[in-house]
Amino acid sequence: MTFDEAVAAYYEAQRAGWRSVRNAKGWLTAMSTYASPIIGRVPVTAVDTDLVLRVLRPIWESKTQTATRVRRSIEQVINFAVHDGPPNPARWKGHLEHKLSGRLIKMKGVAHMEALPYADMPAFWARLQVEDRIGYQAMRFVILTATRTKEVLGARWDEIDLPGKVWVIPKERTKSHREHRVALSDAAVELLKALPKSESRLVFPGERAATISHNLFLKYLNGMDLTCTVHGFRSTFSTWAAERTSFPREVIEAALAHAVGDATERAYQRGDVLERR
Repeated sequence: MTFDEAVAAYYEAQRAGWRSVRNAKGWLTAMSTYASPIIGRVPVTAVDTDLVLRVLRPIWESKTQTATRVRRSIEQVINFAVHDGPPNPARWKGHLEHKLSGRLIKMKGVAHMEALPYADMPAFWARLQVEDRIGYQAMRFVILTATRTKEVLGARWDEIDLPGKVWVIPKERTKSHREHRVALSDAAVELLKALPKSESRLVFPGERAATISHNLFLKYLNGMDLTCTVHGFRSTFSTWAAERTSFPREVIEAALAHAVGDATERAYQRGDVLERR
C-alpha cells in the first residue's frame, strides 16, 4: 500500500466522523498538496523520518499551523495503516519536537491573542454601551459569556432558555466537539431580552448576510484604537477570575469549555459545574 492509498483508506474509514464536508475536503486538500508530491507513491511502511521532514521543512516556518496539521495527519495515516512496525516517523513527542520545535515555539509566541487587561474592562464596557447596533450587542454578549466569537455569531434562539438562564451550544458548533452549557448572568439575560425580534433564527443576524462577519468586530476595535482581539476577552475573563475571585480553577476552566486534568480524571469528573458557575 502506498501512502496515497493509505490516505484514501483512512479517509473512507473516518468518513462518518468528519465534523463537516468542508473539513473533510480541507484535510484531503492539505494531504494532496503537501504530502502526496513527496511521499504519495512511497510504500507507507517505507516512510521514514527524513521523508516526513522533506514534507514539513519547506512549510514549517512560513505556514507553521498548516505544517502542524499535516504532521498530525501523516502520523494518523501511518498509525492507521501500519499496525506492527517501528515507531511512527511522524510522531512529535520525543522525536520531531527536537528537530522542529524551535520554529513552533516562535510561532506560538506570535500567535497569542492580545487580551484587554481586566482593569481596563469597565472603561471599555462603557464605550460599548454607547452603540446599540447588533454588532456591538454581539460583542457585549461575547464578553458576558466568555465564549468564542464563532459560537456567539452562530447562536440561535432555540438554544437559549431565558427562564432557566442557560444557553446550550450544541457539540456541532463547539471547538471541543462537546456540548457546552453557558450560565447566563442577569446582564446577559437583559441583553437578550432587549434585542429586536426578527424572523431570523439567529440571535445576532447580519444585515446583508446570514451572519455577522468576524471582521466587523476587528473593525470596531480598530476604530477604538485598540490592539486587543475579541478572542482575547476570554483571557481577560480567565485572568480576572483567577486573580479577583475565589473560584477553583476547574470552575473557571469549565466556564471556558476547557477540559481539565488527564483522561482518567475526566472519566470520573463528567459534570460541568453549571450551578457553581
